[in-house]
Amino acid sequence: MSELHFWGQVLGFVSYAIGVSTFYQKDDKRLKIMMMVFNINHLFHYLLLGSMMSALSALLSAMRTTTALFTSSKLVAFIFIFASGLLGYTLADSWADVWPILGTAIGTYSVFVLKGIPMRIGFLLGACCWLTNNIIIGSIGGTLLEMTLIGFNLFTMFRLYKEARVSSTAVEQVQ
Repeated sequence: MSELHFWGQVLGFVSYAIGVSTFYQKDDKRLKIMMMVFNINHLFHYLLLGSMMSALSALLSAMRTTTALFTSSKLVAFIFIFASGLLGYTLADSWADVWPILGTAIGTYSVFVLKGIPMRIGFLLGACCWLTNNIIIGSIGGTLLEMTLIGFNLFTMFRLYKEARVSSTAVEQVQ
């Protein structure tokens, strides 16, 4: 294992820690801020592993998440989705490069257009794409991260659903 690859794997485990704290957030704004930090770390992780398409997708994800802190415009979402597709079309070397592009596009739609549980369902689908990518490129921390995030995302969705159900039950009892 080369030294760059070793440090890439180390950053993968740093991404693991950041990612776990990201998707445990119930507050959408805090989730987006943590996701931006996570994507920047992941950018360097993928660069060191030699996966340029994954790195560019992480960069695009960081840019879109930063933008999503200030707007929830569908037009802006579609601009980023278009940019992701264009990036993939012009730079993809193989079918395996489709996974980070697809994960980025799904994440982009989710972060700009969706909120609450639907946003997290989108993140769940995007995580499945990134899990596939990480397995293909050999990212140990990234693979563990996506498997963990899928579990945490499901748990957070359950908590949000339970809170909404308790709130609606309390409203019904008052009436």
